[in-house]
This record gives sequence, C-alpha cells and structure tokens, in this order.
Amino acid sequence: MLTFNRRIAVVAMHDLFMAAASFELALQLRYWLAGAPQPWGFLLPGTILFTVLCGLVFWRLGLYRGIWYYASVRDLGAIVRAVTVAVLLLVPVLFVFTRLEDYPRSALPLLWLLLVVMLTAPRFAYRAYKDGNLRAAFSSTSEPSRVPVLLVGAGDTSDAFIREMTRSRAAPYEVVGIVDDRPGRIGRDIRGVRVMGAIDDIPGVVDKLAAKSRRPHRLVLAGEFEGPQVRALVDVAEKAGMSVGRIPRLADLRDGPVEVRTVDVEDLLGRAQKVLDRHAMRALINGRRVLVTGAGGTIGSELVRQVAAFGPAAVALVENSEFNLYVIDRDLSERFPAVPRAAILADVRDPKRLSGVFARERPEIVFHAAAFKHVPLSELNPEETILTNAIGTRNVAEACRAAGTSAMVLISTDKAVNASSIMGASKRAAELVCQAMARGEGPTRFVTVRFGNVLGSTGSVIPLFQHQLAEGLPLTVTHPDVTRYFMTVKEAVELVLLATAIPAEESGRDAIYILDMGEPVRIQDLARQMMRLAGKGGAGGQIVFTGLRPGEKMAEELAHAAEGLRASRYEGIHIGLGRTMDYELLRPRLERLERAARERRTAETLGVLSELVPEYRAATPTTATAG
Repeated sequence: MLTFNRRIAVVAMHDLFMAAASFELALQLRYWLAGAPQPWGFLLPGTILFTVLCGLVFWRLGLYRGIWYYASVRDLGAIVRAVTVAVLLLVPVLFVFTRLEDYPRSALPLLWLLLVVMLTAPRFAYRAYKDGNLRAAFSSTSEPSRVPVLLVGAGDTSDAFIREMTRSRAAPYEVVGIVDDRPGRIGRDIRGVRVMGAIDDIPGVVDKLAAKSRRPHRLVLAGEFEGPQVRALVDVAEKAGMSVGRIPRLADLRDGPVEVRTVDVEDLLGRAQKVLDRHAMRALINGRRVLVTGAGGTIGSELVRQVAAFGPAAVALVENSEFNLYVIDRDLSERFPAVPRAAILADVRDPKRLSGVFARERPEIVFHAAAFKHVPLSELNPEETILTNAIGTRNVAEACRAAGTSAMVLISTDKAVNASSIMGASKRAAELVCQAMARGEGPTRFVTVRFGNVLGSTGSVIPLFQHQLAEGLPLTVTHPDVTRYFMTVKEAVELVLLATAIPAEESGRDAIYILDMGEPVRIQDLARQMMRLAGKGGAGGQIVFTGLRPGEKMAEELAHAAEGLRASRYEGIHIGLGRTMDYELLRPRLERLERAARERRTAETLGVLSELVPEYRAATPTTATAG
C-alpha cells in the first residue's frame, strides 16, 4: 500500500494540476484549429471529471511513487501507461455524466500527447538539472533473471547500481526491493524498484518478498554505513538467511559487469568518512622535505603514501627491516615516480646513524612511527622495547632539534594511558620526551598524536582471526569482555596529518592530539562477526577464551583524567594538556634508563621506567574459561 507523505502529496498535486491543464489546453487547441475559439472553462465539469479520473488512475498505477531525482525511461513508460488508461476511460465516463456534449472526439489524441509531455518534461528536466545531463535517465532497462538482492539505502548509489544491473542480461543481480530510513523515500520507487520500508523493517520486507517468490539472497549495502550499523545488518541478514555485500564506489560502476564485493572487517569497524581540510594538509606537506621513521610498518607506509600524494620536495624512508624498506620503496616508485625519495636502512636506537641521515636529508618535517608495539612480545623483551620506543624517540627528537627540523610528529598509542604493559609505559616515556622538548627553546615543534588500534596492523587480532579462519582453527579471544578501539589506517593517518596542521598557538606547544576512535568494540563480538562473514557462524563457529596475557588490559583508555580534553578546530581530533616535565630533569633519567637497558639489567630498567611513568603498573592476567 502506498504510504503518503509530504513529497508524494506535492507530486500528486503537480500531476493533478497537469491533468486539468492538459484537458483545457486540448479543448482550446482543438476549437482554435476549427476556427471556433471558446472561453476557458466552458467544459468545467469535464475538466473536474478528468482530473478526478487521473487522480484515481495515477494512484492505482503508482505514478506518484517515482522519485524525480532518479527519473528514467521506466518512469516514462509508467506515465504513458497511466495516461493511456485515463484517456481511454474518459470517453465512457464523460458519456455517463455529460453525454459528450460539446466535447470533440478529435481532442482525445491531443489530450493524450499533451498530458504525457506535461507529466514527463518536469521530471526529466529536474533529473537533467541535478545530473547535468540525461544520459543516466535513458540507460537501458531490461529485466533479465538474476540473483535477487535487497538494497539498503535509497540514494545515488542505489540508482546507479540498479541502472547498471539492467543494462545487460549478463548482469548478475536483480534488485527486488530497497529499504531506507528516510520517511520521504518509503513507498516510492527508484527505476521501478519499491522502497519497501525502513531498515528495522528488513525481516518483514524479506517475508513479503518471499510470499511473492522473490526472496532476496543477499543484503547489499548501498551507501555510507558506520561499523556499528554494518555489524547490526550482518546480524539481521544472518537471521534472515542472507549473505551481506557492499556496492562498489560509484566510480567503479561505470564499466560493467559489476560484482557486489564482500563485506570485510573494515566495513564492520570503519566509520563514515569525515570531511577533511585537505587544503591544510597539502599546505603542510607540499614542497617540503619529509622523513618517516618506521616507513615500512603499517602506519609508516600509509604515512609515506599520503605524504607523497601532497607533493613533497623529497621523502626519506627510514626503516630497520630490509624487506619492509624494499616493499615501501618499490610501492612509492610505482605510485609516485616523480617524488624524489631515499631508502635508508637505519635503526632509531643508533644516534650517530641518525645524525648522519639528518645531516644529509635535511628534513623539514619528521613523522616518527618506528616502534615495537606487540604487547606480549614486549613483556618478554623489555630492554629491546624500551630502547626502541623510549630511547629511540629521544634520539629522533634530539636529531630533529640539532638539524633545525620544523616539526617532529610522534605516533603514540592508547596503551600509553595508565600503562599496564612495558610497551605502553615505553610509549608514555616517548610522549614525555616530546612534551618536554616542546617546552624548550629551538625551532622544532614537537607534536604527539595518540590513537588506538589500526585495522590489519601486523601482529594485531584481526590478522590473527583471518589466519585462524583460513586454517579452520577456533578463534582465540583473551577474555569474554575485553574491548578495544579500532580505526582504519587511512583515517588514522589522515587525522595525523590534519592534527599536525593545527597551529601550535591554538593548542599549546606541549599538547597531545587524541583522535576520536568512536565506541570500543568487544573482541568476542568482532570474532563472531568475522565468523559470520566467513560463513562459519552458528553452531559451526568456535571461540576459545585463553585469558589475558601479561601486560594486557580489559579496556584501553584514550586520555588520562589529568589531561583535560577539549575539542580542536577539526572534528575527530581532541587536545589534551598537562602532565609534562622539564627536559633537563628528564634527560638524566633517560640516560639511566638507557644504560640499564643496554646492559640488560632488567630489574633496574623497569625501576627507572616506573620512575618516569609513575602510573605504570604491570597488569595481573585474568584467566577466562574456555568456550
């Protein structure tokens, strides 16, 4: 049944006005051609009858449901059918009420033509105004037999997808229905496909389609959906016996055939793209010499790619893994061959090597992403972690100051807040280095950006789950209630660049920029969602709870209570202040920490680390029952 709303009412009023106007125009034109002009409205009862008749026919045939923004040849066909029925019914209806008195039969073809044009022209003119042309409106609309799908979202992506699926009989999918949460779209059509209800109505919509032998096999996302929405839709689809897919970008729909891609973990955890100040990001990078440490890692490699896209004068890739350096250097040469680059094997724990690199490369901006980040391995190798994360950061910071670098950006982690692990405490010590040096004199601005886990990073839980699923193994989760923050690496790096572009006078020289990670995700729920996407949900899926490992927490925090978070000029970036130390007081403790770590005196090393980071407390592992 058609659901009336304001927009449908406006369309109905337009069509009824056109019906009345076409009746009058047809009569006037016919009498004028016969040389016997008549006054307007001389057959007013006939005008009223035809308008009422059109209202009933148009409603019955669903003419009001079409969304003008997606007007197509299908809508033209619907208009022709509706007008033909209305005109054919006019003769007997007029005969009953007026005995066709004063109505010339030859006005009927004129009435049919005028009304078709007057209903079609505004729709296609609106589509042309919005699209800039009518090519999309006149695409082929064949109806081959295909895999039935239910679209989620009634917008541009749905329109483009339906159009592409009707161009060729080789197209793999048939759209049998659409759901959308915008009330103005419910009950209307896009290229003849009905918007059947809201997203919460999916189970009922599936049942209705099943009753018509059109049960959808896939639920296809057609629009921007954030992680929590995708996770909820995966649950709904599984209960309804459907798989879940996602329509490719609009740019990918131009050349068919088009396949719906599988929903992946980034869809489950990702968020809708924020509007970014790319002008500020370009102004930060363009024409400057940039150096990235840890350039072959997950964060470092994405930093390199995004920096290269903004036209730097040169990029220096500093990495201590030969293979990782080879991969990112090759990638950069293929994607951005015009960008000058230097591939440098170096360890941030070697200050003399860094000094030589900085003297040769003369970087204006340094992104320090080199770090050990695997919590359990760091617990087993505390000295190596501290020397890389804390002492390595000091080495890079001092090299920046000595070389007169304009800005150094430290990539930090949520594990540095109320640290319970050696990895987290060493990264908090690195934050202290940058905050302390930011308070001192010199040309270098020190920026610290803190965020949580990035999707797919080496050694993280998602690649582990993917490996276990591929091998047919149970998924191992440390605790039923453990949660973590997640962000795509692309979004994290974009916000890192944007945070660096915020003027120091706006935030304070020793501020920490903290990225908005959204809501934390329960790892158990993530594991179950990944099993569903892999077709291993239900009774066939198995999760084993192994207990928290040394250094792990139940939940991470993005900010310390003493940091006094406030908003920045950019959505998704917060500013934290406080908890700083003078560098002259910090320096001797760092030297003691380095000596103890290099001499592998573990107890003394951890003791000095606890002096630097008083909140550091080793977590007590919690044992969870297997399940």
